[in-house]
Parts: sequence; C-alpha cells; structure tokens
Amino acid sequence: MTHHPAPDPAPDPDPAPAATRSKISSEREREFFAAVLDEVRTHGYEAVTMEGVAARTRCGKSTLYRRWRTKARFVAAALRADRQPRCAGIDTGSLAGDLRLVAAAAGAWSDQDTPLLQALGYAVMTDSDLRDAVRETVVAPEVAALEAVLRRGVERGEVPVGHPALEFVPSMIFGVTRIRPLISGRPADAEYLTRYVESVVLPALGLS
Repeated sequence: MTHHPAPDPAPDPDPAPAATRSKISSEREREFFAAVLDEVRTHGYEAVTMEGVAARTRCGKSTLYRRWRTKARFVAAALRADRQPRCAGIDTGSLAGDLRLVAAAAGAWSDQDTPLLQALGYAVMTDSDLRDAVRETVVAPEVAALEAVLRRGVERGEVPVGHPALEFVPSMIFGVTRIRPLISGRPADAEYLTRYVESVVLPALGLS
C-alpha cells in the first residue's frame, strides 16, 4: 500500500515566525501603543478597532488579539506604558515658583492629554479597565507630584499646616485643563494656566 503524506496544515494568518509570536519587542510594543492612542485622539475610542491599528502598524491583527485580547485592555496597557508624571522633579525652592512651573508643565501637555481624555469620554465611565488606567496613569501620578510640591511648601512654612485651600489645588489646576476646552473651545495652554495660577491659586494660598 502506498503511503501518502498528510497535507500541509493551513498557513497561520499571522506570518510572524513562531519564535516571535509570543514575544513582542519593546520597540514594537511602543509602536503599537503610540498608534492606538493616536487613533483614539483622532477618531474617538468607539471608532477605534484592533483591525485598524493592525493595518496602521502593518501587523497581523491576531498579534494584537493574542497579546491584549480586547480593545479595552489594549488601550489600558497603552495608557500605563512609560507614563511619567510631568510635574515630577519640580523644586524651585519656593511654593509660588513651583506652582508657576506646574502651570507651564500642565499647559505644555494639555494639548495631548485633554483630547485623549475627551476621546475616551463615555467609555471611561463604563469600562472599569479604562477608568482604572486613566486614574493610575493620567490622574494619580500628577496629583501625587503636585501634592509633594504643596507638602514642601508647608514644610518650609510658606503655607500654614491645614490651610483650607490646600486640598483643592489639584482640582483647581488639573480641573481647569479639562473644562476650558468645553467652555471656550481653546486649550488651557501654558500662558493661560500661568495667569490662572497667578490670579486664582496663589491668592487662595496667601502667596504672591
């Protein structure tokens, strides 16, 4: 009896070699993350698809599905990746000087972060993965860095311990970056936030 070899299996739709399918290089991962966040900013979370990101980055969509499973997990991972507080390391030796630099830093990145948060919109309120990622990566690190700035000001005696305005400063500074685009259609840029700190935040703390 003649033995006929079994037919070759159907090709994997993802052409990546087997050795690389389970491991994505850090450089390639950063490319995926940058692409998906740019897609969110440009088109909104609901319009973004794994297929679209795969086409943009020229990879098989199965690569993204195997690594992150769902769009929500993919976007959450992108938000968590390589995020550093923009206000970290600010220390001029005075609280007023620090807050002016915080304003400049917040204004410099508001044109990136504000559109991203607006694009996530309703999804942040309904998806716990995204909500936690936004809090952990966009909100909490910046608030913690600003609270450290305020704490040093208290320790230097520039503001009394327990000053009633202290707890509201993060909401004052970061809140206005989110709300100004809705009120005036313009971003809270560095110039605007510096004036805001000079006119509102410093007087509230008894500083000049």
